[in-house]
Amino acid sequence: MSSLRITEIFYSLQGESNTVGLPTVFIRLTGCPLRCVYCDTAYAFTGGKKTAIADIIDEVKQYGCQYITVTGGEPLAQPACLALMTKLLDDGYIVSLETSGALDIADVDPRVIKVMDLKTPSSGELSKNRYANIHYLNHKDQIKFVIGNVEDYDWAKSVMTEYNLTDCCEILFSPVMGQQNPTELAEKILRDRLPVRFQIQLHKLLWDDAQGK
Repeated sequence: MSSLRITEIFYSLQGESNTVGLPTVFIRLTGCPLRCVYCDTAYAFTGGKKTAIADIIDEVKQYGCQYITVTGGEPLAQPACLALMTKLLDDGYIVSLETSGALDIADVDPRVIKVMDLKTPSSGELSKNRYANIHYLNHKDQIKFVIGNVEDYDWAKSVMTEYNLTDCCEILFSPVMGQQNPTELAEKILRDRLPVRFQIQLHKLLWDDAQGK
């Protein structure tokens, strides 16, 4: 069986998405082709340990946890990520994928819950958005907009309308910590009656760090 370069595997509370607060095993893959301005996991860009999928599965089993999140970096930058997720699903886990939206998701196992970013202007990676990926999303998936300023907010609203995003999946609005006041963002969502889920990164509130341990 093939292998993947892994930065870390850890057990914590889910800090984002619509399963926020649930105990989850995180498999963080190494490498990412993007360099978002607000990235909080730059330590996963390089390094890591080459690990066989079978060994990854064995480590995950030790936690006795149903929920698995495959994250990065950008997990899909490693092709064997697809095989890992399918194996986890076949073993009975509930698997979510955190992806930048810059790489093709067409071959992701349809059972995977996809949490896909659409990069806002302040990310510095707006041009990397792969809008064709929207076609492969369904009601169990989520699109996340990370909002850093007014321009990001207005852009996200326009994209939601242009692509009829609320018809295909759940929408998440998340403030850039230390840059976008979360209360102001929440009030804008209410003012404009947006059908979105507001979220703050729970792990940063609890532990003041990027990974939630």
